[in-house]
Amino acid sequence: MEITFKNTDDAVIAMLCGELDEFTAEHVRLSLDTILTDMSAVGSAKLILDFGGVTFMDSTGIGVLLARYNKFAKNGIAIEIKNATGHIDRILKMSGIYQIMPRLAV
Repeated sequence: MEITFKNTDDAVIAMLCGELDEFTAEHVRLSLDTILTDMSAVGSAKLILDFGGVTFMDSTGIGVLLARYNKFAKNGIAIEIKNATGHIDRILKMSGIYQIMPRLAV
């Protein structure tokens, strides 16, 4: 899993590329925790997770998302999701993730 970050005027975009599973979960956790520290320091209010490059995700990925949601919410930072397609989109819908992390229109 590769994660690149891009700053915009009102958000940080995390572009995810690869598989989000038990083998990559720790890398994703650490990367998002690092950006949380940076965002808190500068007062950013929103993180957008771009799933356009995610090719696979399992239940471990759902756990990572839920844990990061709680951590970011405690710091007043919203998380939104964009570009989730196919089976990734179905997993996010079935898990209820979109109820706490809105899906952005493409």
